[in-house]
Order: sequence, then structure tokens, then C-alpha cells
Amino acid sequence: MLICWCCFFSAWSQKQQPLPHTAFNWESHKKGWWCVLEAKVPELALFGFSSIWLPPVTESLAPQGYLPRNLYCLDSAYGSERELRGLLKKLKEHGLRPIADIVVNHRVGSAKGAGDKYNRYDGMPMPWDEKAVTSDTGGHGNPSTGAIFEGVPNIDHAQEFVRKDIITWLRWLRKDVGFGGFRFDFAKGYKADFVKEYIAGSKPELSIGEYWDTCNYGGHDNALAYNQDSHRQRIVDWIDGTGGLSAAFDFTTKAILQEAVTKREWWRLRDAQGKPPGVIGYWPSRAVTFIDNHDTGSTQAHWPFPGEHIMQGYAYIITHPGQPSIFYDHLFEWGDQTRKSILDLVSIRRRKNLHSRSPVKILEANSSIYAAMIEEKVCMKLGEGDWCPQEPNWSLATSGQSYAVWEKV
Repeated sequence: MLICWCCFFSAWSQKQQPLPHTAFNWESHKKGWWCVLEAKVPELALFGFSSIWLPPVTESLAPQGYLPRNLYCLDSAYGSERELRGLLKKLKEHGLRPIADIVVNHRVGSAKGAGDKYNRYDGMPMPWDEKAVTSDTGGHGNPSTGAIFEGVPNIDHAQEFVRKDIITWLRWLRKDVGFGGFRFDFAKGYKADFVKEYIAGSKPELSIGEYWDTCNYGGHDNALAYNQDSHRQRIVDWIDGTGGLSAAFDFTTKAILQEAVTKREWWRLRDAQGKPPGVIGYWPSRAVTFIDNHDTGSTQAHWPFPGEHIMQGYAYIITHPGQPSIFYDHLFEWGDQTRKSILDLVSIRRRKNLHSRSPVKILEANSSIYAAMIEEKVCMKLGEGDWCPQEPNWSLATSGQSYAVWEKV
């Protein structure tokens, strides 16, 4: 999706146009997923994606993969190890970088230990005992260094033997299995320092963290607050804690954007300093923007982007700085017109060489429209208000319900 580890900062240069694709939803495990995706690889490459984020690949108590047990077993509900390795091979042949979903905040035990809890890992690789489990989730380890994932043993990353085993496993995923990058699940569950160590030890070509925190709400109706600076700062602090080696999903931008499109409160899309109000306004080269994923959308629908407004959302994130990620459902399950509209925006981004650090000038942000110019190459607007670029050398590139994009000719 993003970069080569050995030249992390230069890889976010103006010449790079990384475009990740979230290649699964909450129900994908029911469909022989590795084979389904392998058939789509040529199409995904043709669309212009650079990286493909896959669901967790290891054996898990839950079929979606987020309750892992044996981290070295690659036979999962999504398919066999042979099918997985075939998919990874084909992705590489088409120039697509596979991203592994790394679930190491917690691990389901295989045997009961202290307290009659499943907090031991006997009979499998990485055969940890109760010392590998945090003391606040039923183990004999140290207290958790972050938020607790309830219901299962949380891993004590402060233990040196745990970190050593995780780094060995990550190197195996990179060198033997064939993954190019990592997405760290539930990243607020353990200190960013540990993620920094894991990245330095396994050297992925890219890393993304899921630091999903609660936004700021208030007022008599407990509405989303205009100022989300403290929310995005916590994400930035996490990125900084990794030494800048990892990007993070821009949950702040998602929150503000879906509130703006739902209530037509376009003024939300400009902060008090006149910049984009999400992580892309603070550290755009480390922000991965998105509309929905397997958690927020799909059948879980924990926090879905309003369906009638998704194209306004994509018009924003695909034209703006940061690294925009496209959700599988929107591309393959929402019909031909939605797919065409998304790919039209992708084509504009690539054609005009927009990138993670593209400067954006917000021209209007009020109750009727949002309008911005990106790199003086692209103009876009959201909302029903009447607006278009005033200079004659702008051409309408694409448009839809309550959005339009122009490019300089």
C-alpha cells in the first residue's frame, strides 16, 4: 500500500501514488475467500491498486480470524495454506503488495492454567504459559499497557520472550509466507513502542495501525463536536510512538466527513486553522483515509458511512492528501455505477499525480458547500450550493449527487 521500509520517508514522495484496497468484509470467510480473490487479482491490478489488505490468515476460534490461537497454522475459514500461498504468489506477479492483518493484542489459549482460565498455549508453536498473559486479563504477566480487549487473554508485550517470538513470527510472514506489509489490529491495546520494535525487527514494506478511539461529543444532543483536535492528536501520538515507522487509519476524518455529508454541515471540513480537520491536517503522509471497512460497515455495521452519501465521501478522500483506501463492498457489491464512479475518481488522482502530501487549499466550507483546490491541479466541491472554478482552464472531470471534480487542462 505505501512504502519500502528502507526508504520510508522518500517513498511518500510526490512520485508515489499508493492506493490500498480493503479486500474483504465480515462475511468473506463463508465464500472460499482465497480462491475468490485470486480470480479477481488481474482486475484489481488493472484498477490501479498498489496494496491488498487481507483478513487474518491464521487459525482462529472465530471464523473471521480475530480470535487467533495457533499463529503458525495458515489453514483458516478463508481457505487452506496452499490456497493462501497461491493467492500471494499471484498478487506479487501482478505487482500488488499483500498486507497481513496482525492480531497480537490478544490470543485464545489452548489449555487451562491459573485461575481455571484458558491462559496457556500448550501443544502448539509459541507455547507460552500464564506469564505471557496480562495480569488484568487472567494471567501472571504485567498489567496491560493499553486498552483491554474483553473476553480473551491479552498478550503481555512487556515480556521479552513474547516480543522475541512475535518478531520471529512476523519475519516468517514476510520471508516465508510472502507478505509485504502489516496492519496492526486493535493497536490501542498495547504501547506503540512495541509496534516500533516489531516493525524494526521484521522490516515490512509498510505498516498501518488501527488506533480506533472515541471521538469528542457534547451539547444537549451529544452531537459530534466541531473540534476533534484531541482525537486526531491521540492518533498522531501513536504514530509518533512508532517512530513514524507506521501509518494509521484516519478515524478522525471518517467521523467528521460522515457527519458533514449526513447533516450538510460542510463547515466541519475546515478546522480553526483553515486545514483539513482530520489526521490529514496534521500528518497527511501517515494518514490512511477510508469510508468503511469490515468493522464499520459490512454486516457488522458498527459505524457505517451513510450509504446514500458514499460517493461524496470518496470524492473527498480520493482527491485529498493521505492514502485513500477503497472498501471491497463498495467496489464489488454496490453495482456497476458505484464502481465506475469510484474508479473515475481513482483515475483522476493518478492522472494528476496527487499524493499523500499534496497541498490542499480550502476555498469554501459553509452550510451549503465545501470546495477545495488540491495542488492547483484539481478542484472539487461537495454540497448543493452553486460553485465552480472561476478560471477558464478548468474542465469538469466527473460529478455525481452533491459532488463534482474539475481538473486543470
